[in-house]
Amino acid sequence: MAQKQWSDLTPPQRRAVIALGAVEVVLTTAALVSLARTPAERIRGPKAAWVGGCFVQPAGPIAYFLVGRR
Repeated sequence: MAQKQWSDLTPPQRRAVIALGAVEVVLTTAALVSLARTPAERIRGPKAAWVGGCFVQPAGPIAYFLVGRR
């Protein structure tokens, strides 16, 4: 099965891809801003690990918000 190209997608599928991409960008940005502003003692684990984890989409930012903050 060949990989779908952008031109193969229907307009609703294209809108869904764009919307989900925007959600990922906003969620990642919010997590990184929160990490930058939150003192290290209020975060579970090392900040550097959470920064790296934020780029594992979409699980990283969600995990940070659910378990990374005290």
